[in-house]
Amino acid sequence: MFNTTPREIRALASRHLILGACFFLPKPRRLALERRLRGREEYRKLKEADWVLMSWGKSGRTWFRVMLSRFYQLHFGLPTENMLEFDNFHRMNPAAPKVLFSHNNYMRDYLGEWERLDHFRGKRVVLLVRDPRDVAVSQYFQWKYRMLPGKKELNFYPPHGAEVEIFEFVSNPDCGIPRIVDYFNGWARAMPMMGDDLLLIRYEDMRADPATALERAVTHTGTPGSPDHIEAARDYAAYENMKKREAKNEGMRASGQRVKPGDESNPDSFKVRRGKVGGYRDYFTPEELAAVDAMVEGRLDPVFGYTAG
Repeated sequence: MFNTTPREIRALASRHLILGACFFLPKPRRLALERRLRGREEYRKLKEADWVLMSWGKSGRTWFRVMLSRFYQLHFGLPTENMLEFDNFHRMNPAAPKVLFSHNNYMRDYLGEWERLDHFRGKRVVLLVRDPRDVAVSQYFQWKYRMLPGKKELNFYPPHGAEVEIFEFVSNPDCGIPRIVDYFNGWARAMPMMGDDLLLIRYEDMRADPATALERAVTHTGTPGSPDHIEAARDYAAYENMKKREAKNEGMRASGQRVKPGDESNPDSFKVRRGKVGGYRDYFTPEELAAVDAMVEGRLDPVFGYTAG
């Protein structure tokens, strides 16, 4: 099924036309313009969305999205070919919600809002978090084996082809643990404003009991479902099942393409890579590990449960 709406096609075409006309601008200005244009489109979707799944990259969003997609397919009697993408399920069945999946990355450029999260006020939000140390390590392998050169440039990652060791990457304030900690702390500050509209789900708890995490999310966002549908969605999205489907290129389609590895011979290039809780410890020397832990301890708000305090 073709998921892109005429409005999305027009927005994409408009962005490319504007960027094409600005080709001769200095690169920093051109990249800033592209971020604002992407943010404008995402903000439009935010205003229309019934609820928002908010996360930092590599926090388990694809896994959660597969579970949620299968739940909605069963709950609303929808085809099973495509993953949930904003309003594609709603267009098939108006009872299905419009769901925005966001990192709140480009919207901040468009709104010029870097410290506050007022634009989410009044929206139901599920905030999916994961230990920043595991996130940063997973981001390293995403950057190294899967991320397109243009996205690296647009999102302040080390340039394509750069020789960067994993400790250097996770220590980088532009893309590593310090930036992730700042992002989490911003949401901690916004929690009083959000009140009951915000539901916090930890990746680690979802790994331990995915059915309960899914049930909490769909109840919070207004579509509580039967235990049979919850359990079927959990089983479909089980780690080993997702890994096998990715290897065989048999998973649900997202944006017209199936989720697949960057290099089938390299396990670190898979979208579904390891998913190990605390796996970051496997990649550093004792001295590096102490430095990695210090980037979180005493700096990350304890509300997330990743610090001793």
